[in-house]
Amino acid sequence: HGPGGRMMTGEKAKNFKGSTRKLLSYLKPFHWAIIMVLLCAAISTVFTIVGPKVLAKATDELAKGIMAVITGGDGVIDFGYIGVVLLTLLGLYLLSALFSYVQGFTMAGISAKVSYNKKSTGCRWVTFIKSARERFSPALPMTWIP
Repeated sequence: HGPGGRMMTGEKAKNFKGSTRKLLSYLKPFHWAIIMVLLCAAISTVFTIVGPKVLAKATDELAKGIMAVITGGDGVIDFGYIGVVLLTLLGLYLLSALFSYVQGFTMAGISAKVSYNKKSTGCRWVTFIKSARERFSPALPMTWIP
């Protein structure tokens, strides 16, 4: 964590409320997509959390069969049940991965579109500034405009 173990503090926002409002205004056209992303994230998380609980059922059945073999009992391991549980687990993890992929893909699209819209809006503003400056003082250089 850096020299001497000290953590650097970030710069404090000058206008947090205004910046947040501006960000939300950029994201407003995508509110349904963002709601879908939140739902996909929640569903993916639920499937990921439920996965180990389902795996525990297969592990318990296997342990029960092994204990029966060791103690000299009937010693039957129900591989059919274990297979069904593992296939269910595979399905859960595949669904979790699918929802996670949809979430990431959608957010990447939103990010790209917001960035593009922001840049194109900025370019129009710079073009307006350049044309206004050229009209009022054409002899001055335009090096200060990005």
